Amino acid sequence: MRLIDLKDTLPEGFIPIQETVDTREPALRKKRLYVRLGLRVATETAVCDIQIQGKSKHTLTHYTCIGELNNMEILYRMGNVHPSTETAIYKSMPNTTRQIPAVLPTSPYRRSTSRPDSESSSLYTISAMDDVPFTISEKFARTPEEMQQVNLMGITIKSLAEIEEEYEYNFSTEHSIGPSLPLRPTQSQY
Repeated sequence: MRLIDLKDTLPEGFIPIQETVDTREPALRKKRLYVRLGLRVATETAVCDIQIQGKSKHTLTHYTCIGELNNMEILYRMGNVHPSTETAIYKSMPNTTRQIPAVLPTSPYRRSTSRPDSESSSLYTISAMDDVPFTISEKFARTPEEMQQVNLMGITIKSLAEIEEEYEYNFSTEHSIGPSLPLRPTQSQY
């Protein structure tokens, strides 16, 4: 990733982030953010986290600052790319067979008319959610049996089963007198 003035030339192998995905407005003024996309199978590390923070003396460890914008620092952290099945196949191929370039060719930023670039699926790019494990925090993973009874100033929080058990009502009295009541006259009977 690089943050460069608009007047500077496009670095080789990088693509500019020119507009926002949702509103298609210019992403940045006066500066432009460039990223380099590469084949997943040909890389071992990639940007895994981006932080934007106010300028301070405290810098995040393992983060690289690419510049500042409106008194805010833009930092990123590199991380290992987890191998996928495609990576294992690619690395097992002989060198003569794998003629895929390590970096995508530099070309002007193309706009898709059918779908935004962020939604398009491609072998050459990594989605932001690829290989991110979905786990529920231990804080929320507890079962109701493990939850302790809470008493807030005399108010006891009960489960749905406890509420239904305490306030169960079968309406037997209403059902017993229902058939013996005379029918109400309707408007058509007058």
